[in-house]
Amino acid sequence: MSTQHPAPGSPSPIALLPNLRDLGGWSTADGRTVRSSVLYRSTDFRTIGGDVAVLEPLGLRTVYDLRSQAERSASPDPSLPGAADVALDVLADDQTAIPGNLDKVLSDPKVILEMEKQYGGKDFDPVSLIVGTYRDMIAMPSALTAYRRFYRGLLGADQEPALFHCTTGKDRTGWAAASFLTLMGVGRDEVYHDYLLTNDRLLPSFDHLFDALDAAGGNSAVLKPVLGVRADYLDAAFTEVDKQFGGMAGYFEKGLQLDSAAQQQLRDRFLVG
Repeated sequence: MSTQHPAPGSPSPIALLPNLRDLGGWSTADGRTVRSSVLYRSTDFRTIGGDVAVLEPLGLRTVYDLRSQAERSASPDPSLPGAADVALDVLADDQTAIPGNLDKVLSDPKVILEMEKQYGGKDFDPVSLIVGTYRDMIAMPSALTAYRRFYRGLLGADQEPALFHCTTGKDRTGWAAASFLTLMGVGRDEVYHDYLLTNDRLLPSFDHLFDALDAAGGNSAVLKPVLGVRADYLDAAFTEVDKQFGGMAGYFEKGLQLDSAAQQQLRDRFLVG
């Protein structure tokens, strides 16, 4: 098996899900490789229009849904034959967080104008608000519970292949992917590379939303950091991990209650070579 990580910008295996990607193929510090075709990250499935057949090539056994109940109700996951649907509400303790309300923005980009009013008009700074949410995702009880259940689920080999997603597959999903790759021993630069691929893969599909917001008298420059990602978002999460838990090993052991043996079990399960 190749030890090369996926080529930057390589297409999604399902064109209707541009931010879907396999987390396999990344090289680790000890010379091993993350297994391919066993763990995927994605957006929700609204763009497939109920055509579950397009997902069949993935052979999914488990789908971890990191969205809120409101998001799930508004756009429920399709029922996939043979796949368990596991609801993990990361932001249950902060239902006003921007990343937890992106379904509303996708339905009507002018919602961002209402957010501006809600947060003080000209003082509206979505970047700072999202940075705050990334900090919260590290120690917020609902987030710890959700990510703990996610990782405990990954310990079950009978649940592979698995996919995890939120609405746009970039924030709640972004931290799940970044923490997973870090646990595997993938270098920090490569972790950021995977994280930032969202801007190349997903943002172009939202051009119609940016145009609609500009046409309505809004400013698409405000919307782009909401629907995209920035390195400082992920910076905030890693910094909070260091502050709250003294590093990623502490985050997994103290925060997610996965001891060193469980962490090693995950590495042994998802690494080859």
